[in-house]
Amino acid sequence: MVLYTTPFPNSCLSALHAVSWALIFPCYWLVDRLVASFIPTTYEKRQRADDPCCLQLLCTVLFTPVYLALLVAALPFAFLGFIFWSPLQSARRPYSYSRLEDKSPAGGAALLSEWKGTGAGKSFCFATANVCLLPDSLARLNNVFNTQARAKEIGQRIRNGAARPQIKIYIDSPTNTSISAASFSSLVSPQGSDGARAVPGSIKRTASVEYKGDGGRHPGDEAANGPASGDQADGNLEDSCIVRIGGEEGGRPPEADDPAAGNQARNGAGGASKGQTPNHNQRDGDSGSLGSPSASRESLVKARAGQDSGGSGEPGGNNKLLYKTSVVKKAAARRRRHPDEAFDHEVSAFFPANLDFLCLQEVFDKRAAAKLKEQLHGYFEYILYDVGVYGCHGCCNFKCLNSGLLFASRYPVMDVAYHCYPNGCSFDALASKGALFLKVQVGSTPQDQRIVGYIACTHLHAPPEDSAIRCEQLDLLQDWLADFRKSTSSSSTANPEELVVFDIICGDLNFDNCSSDDKLEQQHSLFTRYKDPCRLGPGEEKPWAIGTLLDINGLYDEDVCTPDNLQKVLESEEGRREYLAFPASKSPGAGQKGRKDLLKGNGRRIDYMLHAEEGLCPDWKAEVEEFSFITQLSGLTDHLPVAMRLMVSAGEEEA
Repeated sequence: MVLYTTPFPNSCLSALHAVSWALIFPCYWLVDRLVASFIPTTYEKRQRADDPCCLQLLCTVLFTPVYLALLVAALPFAFLGFIFWSPLQSARRPYSYSRLEDKSPAGGAALLSEWKGTGAGKSFCFATANVCLLPDSLARLNNVFNTQARAKEIGQRIRNGAARPQIKIYIDSPTNTSISAASFSSLVSPQGSDGARAVPGSIKRTASVEYKGDGGRHPGDEAANGPASGDQADGNLEDSCIVRIGGEEGGRPPEADDPAAGNQARNGAGGASKGQTPNHNQRDGDSGSLGSPSASRESLVKARAGQDSGGSGEPGGNNKLLYKTSVVKKAAARRRRHPDEAFDHEVSAFFPANLDFLCLQEVFDKRAAAKLKEQLHGYFEYILYDVGVYGCHGCCNFKCLNSGLLFASRYPVMDVAYHCYPNGCSFDALASKGALFLKVQVGSTPQDQRIVGYIACTHLHAPPEDSAIRCEQLDLLQDWLADFRKSTSSSSTANPEELVVFDIICGDLNFDNCSSDDKLEQQHSLFTRYKDPCRLGPGEEKPWAIGTLLDINGLYDEDVCTPDNLQKVLESEEGRREYLAFPASKSPGAGQKGRKDLLKGNGRRIDYMLHAEEGLCPDWKAEVEEFSFITQLSGLTDHLPVAMRLMVSAGEEEA
């Protein structure tokens, strides 16, 4: 299949579209700015309350007449541009494909040669997130703003989180169980040639941390400048390890005296750069990233390695170290940590290391999509963006916005299909919400059989009262996926040219598994074929599953303004009741806070990762290895990203 790298089939149509949009854009921008000035976020309200001179209010009063005058002047040009723009949409392709040529060892072509379908198997990591990159006036309805700056920072955080190799730290600290795994950067950062070290102990919590093996490069360089070419993680799960950490004398880590670590903490104490979103005082990263220049002193645990080794900074071979290390087998560690589960689950301050596939929703703004794509290309070689249709298409309503879907992959994309849901209504009908279907190649066998996987990314109808519409969309999703697999399969029973090793559905489904109002969706047949790792059955969640929709009123509270803080809050039941969104109350007169105190459960989980156990290659099976709720985008969106790592292996070898 030919992947479309441009939205129009020829340069003439592309040029005409560019001219028409140039005529429309000033009017679009002015309307957006005018409406946005009257929808303040809670962060802006707090700023205005602390402003004795009311400068922001004065600016709004002064600039509103200017915006109105310019808008009136721009309307004739916008009307002329619309006359040309609207019919052009019938010739527009439903997505744009971007490939960044990457000749590094982590490039897509190199990844294909890594796995031949033999050996112990291969893990693949998937993540999905609703990033709320709407025009600024609409984004403010969800209490977020500054869409362009948020898009850039979202891309940086995802890239920085995914680019680190997979190293797990298990903390044994009876007196300090709330310390983030980011705190142990000084314990896992290589010093000299001896690599990571830790202390044996029992398991308390985990998170992914950064580890670079190039010795001469400072850990903060990658976060500040982005991953350099050829420096990205190789993506091999087999190269990862798990480190167990425990403290001596009660498990309490010693106070820090390491000058290098102290300098790194002091360097991150500066204020926010201009143009960045509030409550994120970091540069090209985030406060939860070990490589971030703004890592706080509290997020670093400094061992006295320098003092005990005579200032050499090399802990290897020194018996005076306060910490010892041991690398333990992953399976054994997981059994001890989660005896009731076959896989790890956690609230993580980082996106998973070695992330292979990323599905995003609500990337509606085209300028924001371009900024996001530019950042993601620092890690992902293949990206599909600007997915959807505009204007009038068949019996569908007029579409002002695209689908908002974006897909990024480290592995080559073989086939793509997009379908728009025809039954949208209300304000949702203005966006071309639909489903994006992808076929990716992840390897090849010694017999030159392609090893492939299928991924579907979708965003369902939003209004909570329209359960019937969402059920119809789930029906369409299953039918379209079956048609896509049939039309793109080149295999047969007699001639198996391809081996299908995973089949994934992910996205924002806009219903949860606990609300009584969502019973129709909870009992849909989709969940009989695709397995939800967080679900026990209709209306019943696993105890560790938490909601993915945040209470928008608390997005800028100090308790949740950084990835580490939000992670700690969500690990407690009280914190989840305070900062997660719950189903709307039907009880009249019940206050929001009082209602939450009476609720049981862990909030609305509307972002899903589903995997099929049937329809795969008969000799292979795919099992969930890890599932995580991610806080790295705190303050940038009102959703929690979720991620799942799937282990694909031959059935007889696992047995």
